[in-house]
Amino acid sequence: MQTSGLFDHDLIRRYDRAGPRYTSYPTAVQFHDQFTANDFKRVARDSNTDFIPRPLSLYFHIPFCDTVCFYCACNKVVTKDKGKSSPYLERLYLEMAMQSELFEADRPVEQLHWGGGTPTFLSHGQMRSLMNATEAHFTLGDESKREFSIEVDPRATDKDTMKVLREIHFNRVSMGVQDFDPDVQKAVNRIQGERETIALMQQARDEGFDSINVDLIYGLPKQTLASFDKTLDKVIDASPDRLSIFNYAHLPERFKPQRRINAQDLPPPEEKLEILQLSIEKLTESGYVYIGMDHFAKPDDELAIAQREGTLTRNFQGYSTHRETDMLAFGVSSIARVGDCYSQNAHSLDAYYEDLDKGELPVRRGVELSFDDRLRRHVIEEIICHFRLDFDQLRQDCRIEFSEYFASELPALKQLASDGLIDLNDRGLSVRPAGQLLVRHVCMVFDAYVRQQQESGRRFSKII
Repeated sequence: MQTSGLFDHDLIRRYDRAGPRYTSYPTAVQFHDQFTANDFKRVARDSNTDFIPRPLSLYFHIPFCDTVCFYCACNKVVTKDKGKSSPYLERLYLEMAMQSELFEADRPVEQLHWGGGTPTFLSHGQMRSLMNATEAHFTLGDESKREFSIEVDPRATDKDTMKVLREIHFNRVSMGVQDFDPDVQKAVNRIQGERETIALMQQARDEGFDSINVDLIYGLPKQTLASFDKTLDKVIDASPDRLSIFNYAHLPERFKPQRRINAQDLPPPEEKLEILQLSIEKLTESGYVYIGMDHFAKPDDELAIAQREGTLTRNFQGYSTHRETDMLAFGVSSIARVGDCYSQNAHSLDAYYEDLDKGELPVRRGVELSFDDRLRRHVIEEIICHFRLDFDQLRQDCRIEFSEYFASELPALKQLASDGLIDLNDRGLSVRPAGQLLVRHVCMVFDAYVRQQQESGRRFSKII
C-alpha cells in the first residue's frame, strides 16, 4: 500500500467525523431482541446444508481482569477473586456442548481466539481444561492451517504460562502495551514494565509461537509526540510480527472507567494526528506494511499476504484472514457470525448464567441479513480491506449494476472523488492515499443505517 500522500490535513479536518469501525455490517447497533436463540439454532443447522459447509472459527470471551485500565471499553469483570473463573468455565462448557450439537462434526476449526478481559486470568489447569473441552466438542483442523491466538497481559503472564499456551495449541499471541511512558501508564492505571514485556515477547519466540502482535493506543492522557516516539522505537526494536495502533475514543458517558481520565490531560487533536502520522511513517520505514486503519504487519505475515491476494476480511477482532468461515462465539456478550446472521450473547454474567442454567443458549439479540444488507456488507468489506471495488466483479458476484443499484449514493461518491479521497469511473472505485485514513467515511456512504443511528443520538468514535 502507498503511504505517501496519506496526510492531507485539510481533508482530515473536513472529514474526521464520528462513524462505525465496521467490524460488522450491519453494526451491532442494528441487533434486536426479536432475533432469538431459536433463530440462531435454525441458521446454524442451515449452515450445514451449504454445498461446501464452511470451516469454523471459535471465539471465547474471558471477561475477568484483576485491575481496571481507565481507557478500556471492553465488557469485563474487575476482580482479584480467582474463584470467579470456575463457575464461568462451567457455563462455557455447557454452551459449547449445546452449540456443538448444531454443527456437523466434520467442519474443522481453523481459527480460535481467546479474548477478554484477560484470558491469562485463568489458571494453567483451567486453560488446559478449556482447550480439552473444545477438542471434545469440535474437530480441530489440520495443524498447518490453524490460527489459534490468545490475548495476554504481560503483567499476568510468565514463562510457565507461555509454555502451557504453546502446549495447548496456541501459535499466536497478542500483547497489550498501549504505551511504555510511565506518566501515561499512571494516568490510565496500567503500570507495565518495559523489560518484562520485551522478555515475554522473546519467550514467545523461544516457545515457537508463529506470530506476535502488539497493541498500542494513541491519544491517551499525558501522551506527547516525543514520548510516543520513544515507545515506537522500543517496540520496533522488539520486532513484533503485527501491530495494532488504536485511536483512543474518550466517551466517558458510555464507559464508566473513562470517567477517571482527566480530559485536560488528553493530547490536543493536532498532536494526536501528528502521533498517528509519526507511527505510520516510522513503521513503514521499518519495513511494516500498513494494512489499513489501525493494523500493520511484516510483509511475510498472513495479514499482508491476504491483502495482496484479495482474501483479507474484517470481523470483531479487526482485520483477519480465513475469510470463508462461520464464527461461533462463547461467553458473556460475545458476538457470532454464522451464515447470514449475527447473534450476541447476554451482556451480563447473571443473565448469561440464568439462560444456561435453564438449558437455553444465551443468545439475547442479533440480526438476520437481507439481500441489501449482504450486498452492502460485501461492498464495505471490499473497500475497507482492499481499498477498491470492481464494478464488473460486483455484477458477476451479486447480479446488480452498480450505477443503478447505488444511484442515490453516486452524488456523495462524486463529491469524495472531487475532494480527492477516491478515484471513480465506470469500471470501479479505488481509495486514494489521502482517503485511506478516512476509509470509514467512504464506507459510510454505503451504510443504509448510519443516518438513522446518528439521528438517534448513538455516538461512535471519530475516524482519526
